[in-house]
Amino acid sequence: MEEIVLKHPMIEHKISILRDEKTGTKEFRELINEIGMILCYEALKDAPLHEIDIKTPITETVGKQIDENDYAFVPILRAGMGMVDGVLRLMPNAKIGHIGLFRNEETLEPVEYYCKLPKNIENKTAIILDPMLATGGSGSAAIEMLKKRGVKKIKFLSVISAPVGLERIKKDHPDVELYTAYVDKELNENGYIVPGLGDAGDRIFGTK
Repeated sequence: MEEIVLKHPMIEHKISILRDEKTGTKEFRELINEIGMILCYEALKDAPLHEIDIKTPITETVGKQIDENDYAFVPILRAGMGMVDGVLRLMPNAKIGHIGLFRNEETLEPVEYYCKLPKNIENKTAIILDPMLATGGSGSAAIEMLKKRGVKKIKFLSVISAPVGLERIKKDHPDVELYTAYVDKELNENGYIVPGLGDAGDRIFGTK
């Protein structure tokens, strides 16, 4: 599995603001989108280009473009929705799917309750969005759901990851490329990433 951790002063700066419990909903939401856009930029570094003819105000030339129809963003509900606006700034014509999972309180395993994906998803590169990769259970389940629907190329974007979550994805899906802005040290007894951000969904949508 290719695991890319962004290392940049601006990422450190933005993550520190996200961590602060005094950061309000508006700023938190904006920062999640900004980091999502940066992660998407990195994840698209290998995007194939095709040539197009262009007429500039000066002359005719040949340009290069990405075929946005080849990509689909798939947020894991609900926190993953907080990254959608950011990635769409880079690729506004990409299709959007949605995956909904909840945790069975007895088995602690993720259970699918919703899945709506773009047409011909099996022919696209699917980019899963989830701000927090904690145990990796939901992330692994989401990847498996896409694979069962024929998707062959999958990338996973997370803002904060825990080592156990990274290891779970690496073990279950070594063919998936994973991009994260920061790796924290551990999970606490309640499964929250430490030091983490708290509940990303609650902070994005103001339900904390």
